[in-house]
Amino acid sequence: MKRSIFEGSAAAVVTPMDEYGNLDLDAMGRLLDWLLEEKTDAIVVNGTTGESATLDDNEKMEVIGFVIRHVNGRVPVIAGTGSNCTEHAVKLSREAEKLGADALLQVTPYYNKASQEGLVRHFTQVGDHVGIPMILYNVPSRTGVTIQPETYRILSEHPNIRGAKEAGGNMSMIAKTAALCGDGFDIYSGNDDQTIPIMALGGKGVISVLANIMPRQTHDMCRLFLEGKLEESRKMQLYLLDIMEALFWDVNPIPVKAALSIMGMCMDSCRLPLTPMKAGEKAKLEAVMKRYR
Repeated sequence: MKRSIFEGSAAAVVTPMDEYGNLDLDAMGRLLDWLLEEKTDAIVVNGTTGESATLDDNEKMEVIGFVIRHVNGRVPVIAGTGSNCTEHAVKLSREAEKLGADALLQVTPYYNKASQEGLVRHFTQVGDHVGIPMILYNVPSRTGVTIQPETYRILSEHPNIRGAKEAGGNMSMIAKTAALCGDGFDIYSGNDDQTIPIMALGGKGVISVLANIMPRQTHDMCRLFLEGKLEESRKMQLYLLDIMEALFWDVNPIPVKAALSIMGMCMDSCRLPLTPMKAGEKAKLEAVMKRYR
């Protein structure tokens, strides 16, 4: 049976930037240290929350390499190396592997999209060219394409394809995927508010936006479920719903960067076309955050 890359909570980390939009690796280092002190189970770098769409290839590798070196084996580092060009995804993936990534996050091709056959061929091509495991990333609200359960079943047979981050929101499709793929294919929630429901279907945890600002609580919620303390984990999921929803009042990662700036962890700078949260909305977000202190 394939081995899980991680169980529990993986923080989909932001990419801190200064007021000019340059990478702020000092802030990244401070954030990583805090996340690990607070029991985060894995780090996902250069994903949607990390603004990968506006980082050039050199910056992507700079951030991925920095995170790998800074984490230094304390938890798995999963590098986002997806692309809507298969050749480009292969190139990024091989470079991340050379830097020492423990695993890869592979988003479905966006804008040009793909048929289900195209998805199989795309992910298979990437998997064939690396020697580390991959987590597929299904997020149709951003990419316009959905990985079907039957496609997951085919892809689950590849030795390097270990599971999926499911942000499609369709619990029936996730249940069917779990039924078709079995125990050798790990499913992680890509939506914080569906963490425990997906774990109830056999999921191994969450790749989380919330974990940037509440890493201990996100870890604890998953750990309680994994330890069989189902009622406690259910209550925690419901308790955290308000802050989970607040982090999506605007396009991710705008609100979570605003929250981190309120906490003094990094600036709320984003790269265009994303813009910082407006003052009024930021004040409302801070009011929600204070309820969890």
